[in-house]
Amino acid sequence: MKTRRGDVILVLFPNSDLRTAKRRPALVIQRDELSSGLAQTIVAMISSNLARRGHPSRIFVSRDSAEGKAAGLRLDSVIMADNLATILETEMDSILVHLPDIKTVDVALKHTLALD
Repeated sequence: MKTRRGDVILVLFPNSDLRTAKRRPALVIQRDELSSGLAQTIVAMISSNLARRGHPSRIFVSRDSAEGKAAGLRLDSVIMADNLATILETEMDSILVHLPDIKTVDVALKHTLALD
């Protein structure tokens, strides 16, 4: 599956124990030109658990906001720039939507990776 930065995709996202996983949406964050030679993509987890918001590495997205409507969110959600995973293409189900403006995610990623 050909993805690009800003795509919200449905993936089998690994849990912290790396033994189990859950099907959930995730945001493609890697550079479009990045090619590792492997069929994999770097993504950030998206969660509807609102207890996870309020951290500089996490972006709250209301389902009623312009971004939430563009993403087709059914629930208020949190993009977690501090919960990243490299996902094999075989674990990707579909592209749900493309978010063209992810500048707030870039700020959160800089915080997570101490690039600010």
